[in-house]
Amino acid sequence: SNPGLTELITDAIGEGWKSYPDQLEKLLKLKDDAAFLQRLSQVKRANKARLAGYIQEHNGIRVDPDSVFDIQVKRIHAYKRQLLFAFKVMDTYNALKADPNLDIRPHTFIFAGKAAGSYYFAKEVIKLINSIAEVVNNDPDINDKIKVVFVENFCVSTAQLIYPAAEISEQISTAGKEASGTGNMKFMLNGAI
Repeated sequence: SNPGLTELITDAIGEGWKSYPDQLEKLLKLKDDAAFLQRLSQVKRANKARLAGYIQEHNGIRVDPDSVFDIQVKRIHAYKRQLLFAFKVMDTYNALKADPNLDIRPHTFIFAGKAAGSYYFAKEVIKLINSIAEVVNNDPDINDKIKVVFVENFCVSTAQLIYPAAEISEQISTAGKEASGTGNMKFMLNGAI
């Protein structure tokens, strides 16, 4: 899902890491390497631009690839806390409304996920997220400091666009309630391989 990152890692430390993930520790020697970090930044920017293009095409929302991509992408469920993430967005919006000159780096809040068709709570959360997006994305006072997107029809293909573009991955759920693994390696590598 992240061929740019895969290529960068392979160029830096060889192909062995694909079979032996512990070899990723070799990347530590590059933590201060300006050329490597520049390429890493370019890979991230390309992934963000790719997702921004998808969002523009499928959601009709123009997002800034240079904004912080803050995502909450999981199965929609009460204990996954999408509702709390929506409250975070509302709090940010209200802070900007109270002080339009508030100095914050522009953010794009991206939600996605699936839920059982009969799960009323999930439907209401999705409706709330889309209502927040409608208000935030059409408020000229916000000056594009924040955008909100709910990516529809979440599947592997959209995940392959979202995960490599994420800068903040809000995979929050109640401790001990997680029904499936959070894929720590997936988030550590932001979709490499």
